[in-house]
Amino acid sequence: MPELPEVETVRMGLLPVMEGHVITHAQTRRGDLRIPFPPRFVERLEGRKVLHLRRRAKYILADLDSGETLVIHLGMSGRMSVFSEGKPRKIGSYVYDVAPATAGTDKHDHVVFETDVPAKIVFNDHRRFGLMTLVATAHLEQDRLFKDVGVEPLSDRFNTAFLAKVLEGKKTPIKAALLDQRLIAGLGNIYVCEALFRARISPKRMAGSISRERLAPLAAAIKKVLKDAIAAGGSTLRDHAQATGDPGNFQHRFLVYGREGKPCKLAASSSEAVGHTKACRGVVKRIVQSGRSTFYCPKCQK
Repeated sequence: MPELPEVETVRMGLLPVMEGHVITHAQTRRGDLRIPFPPRFVERLEGRKVLHLRRRAKYILADLDSGETLVIHLGMSGRMSVFSEGKPRKIGSYVYDVAPATAGTDKHDHVVFETDVPAKIVFNDHRRFGLMTLVATAHLEQDRLFKDVGVEPLSDRFNTAFLAKVLEGKKTPIKAALLDQRLIAGLGNIYVCEALFRARISPKRMAGSISRERLAPLAAAIKKVLKDAIAAGGSTLRDHAQATGDPGNFQHRFLVYGREGKPCKLAASSSEAVGHTKACRGVVKRIVQSGRSTFYCPKCQK
């Protein structure tokens, strides 16, 4: 499933062709994704201006001038591809290719939007675990999709004090605690593994046993790994692509994820180190926690 950096990367690619623009045409090519589309979905979108395009956890939110918000979840394999109408177009730092005649016609192209840029946006999801719905903007945080979602890890609220408070007394491994979406929004398996490694904390440590002094570098590592991944366009392991169709590149910078049996590669001089004093010559190990692969260095993560 795309994690926070992948979703944020897609949002950033959609921003120039959606925010401040009108949805001139909308089309659904089936009646549902993970859930049915809401009644009059197309009619409620067409002619509406997107006031803001933002992200909450792993959801993309398009606030409309009708007082509703278009909620988009990419699911396991969803992609949103942007095409320019008429000729290739550069907007900001993004270059959108001209829409081919087949854009929006693949059997897995389930939703197509057109905006007044002009641009065509195609949502493709071959596994159909994605989601699109409409929610009243004023009541968004009370909606069932968001009412139990935790703090955004890139917000000012997320810091050492916050971690100390929510982890106090928790008798669950720190890896599981960080993946709890009720505590922290959007964090996923890849980036929790990477952040714990940068902070030199074992994923097996009980969350409530970690001192405040060790939580400070963990909070910093979480923010840094997310920002680094966003800057790299996210991680493309299988399905993720940016809105321009380009793959992400952060997978080439993994320090532990997917590196079972390989040498620990974080040197003391690395700019990615957080509070480290020594290089490590350990070997990356893979274990399974709560049904998910965890990668870590047992020598330097304690």
